[in-house]
Amino acid sequence: MHIKEKEALRKRIIELIEKYNADIIETEGMTQPISPENSLGRVSRMDAINNKGVMEASLRNKISKRNKLILALTKVDAKNFGICTNCNKIINPARLMYMPESSKCINCADRH
Repeated sequence: MHIKEKEALRKRIIELIEKYNADIIETEGMTQPISPENSLGRVSRMDAINNKGVMEASLRNKISKRNKLILALTKVDAKNFGICTNCNKIINPARLMYMPESSKCINCADRH
């Protein structure tokens, strides 16, 4: 991977981390406990509890993705960054720009 490609990738990773940080803050606001004193009807309360569960799952996914991006940012200058951990071939730079946390090429990722 060339220096300019790494710089562009580093910039992309930082942008994605900032986006996920903002998304996490927004999603955390939607996962607050549903107060039993709320004047919601029984069905509406069940919907609110269900939506809260969906948002909690979304929050976990966003935190996981952000953490993977942070790890990728620390590894971007490593000699083996951009090399598939499975077949040791170069990961397509376009794939890394789309999914910077990728550690496998598209062929190996499809197999699992």
